Amino acid sequence: MSPREGDDGDGTPGGVGVVLVSHSAPVAESVAALAVQLAGGTASVAIRAAGGTADGRVGTSSELITQAARAVDAGAGVVLLADLGSAVLTVKALLEDDELPGGARLVDAPFVEGAVAAVVTASTGADVEAVASAASDAYAYRKT
Repeated sequence: MSPREGDDGDGTPGGVGVVLVSHSAPVAESVAALAVQLAGGTASVAIRAAGGTADGRVGTSSELITQAARAVDAGAGVVLLADLGSAVLTVKALLEDDELPGGARLVDAPFVEGAVAAVVTASTGADVEAVASAASDAYAYRKT
């Protein structure tokens, strides 16, 4: 996903960054695009999709996740949302091994709703705690 308005020149706008980790590159990219659009289309949030493997297959890549987290890190924290099993386990392993930027955190949140909530909240300039809380609070969104 390309840098957003408000970019400081290195690909990060300066607030909390968001990384979407999925087994599928198209899924991660689509959810990132949706979240940005629902945040007003010009959200100044550094967001990156880390989906699939480096060679384009379905799967999870620790290298893609690490690159994405570093790309969105501006020192205010990085929120990572993951879709399924091994994506979650890979992010947990990267956190345990200190492979991700300081202040990075995996948030237990629904993938689509959590991504939207995280990006909308981050676009307001909120801190990492508020962004993570908004994403996890998306579990409470009722559809009936």
